[in-house]
Amino acid sequence: VLTDPIILCGATLANYLSLPAVFFMRGFPCNLHYKAPQCPSPLSYIPRLFTFNSDQMTFFQRVENALVDFLELGYCNPFYEEGIKFSSEVLQRDVSLQDLLNPASIWLLRFDFVFEYVRPVMPNMVFIGGINCAQKK
Repeated sequence: VLTDPIILCGATLANYLSLPAVFFMRGFPCNLHYKAPQCPSPLSYIPRLFTFNSDQMTFFQRVENALVDFLELGYCNPFYEEGIKFSSEVLQRDVSLQDLLNPASIWLLRFDFVFEYVRPVMPNMVFIGGINCAQKK
């Protein structure tokens, strides 16, 4: 099932039919596109979204980075609450957001790794930068 995991219908369908899922996406705002495939994401040198830190952080910026990482799933879960309820009803078991996204076969990430901070990724994550790039006017 080729789907965008932001909308949980495709992930739910893939789990229900026991089919492999291929996620085609730009990224989750809560960094879930690295947490779900269980990528190492060391807080000491990978800044979180919306912190505006660089990869060379001071001690206080690292503390801020750790707090933002701790709070990320807290502000992401309410956004997907209705979808998780629906998925739990369809799959007839309690599921979490990570339960739906963990079994993905391939993650097609629509950003270029050159513009991102260096980080370890799993073998099933493929960067396909350059898609949907329009020149600004």
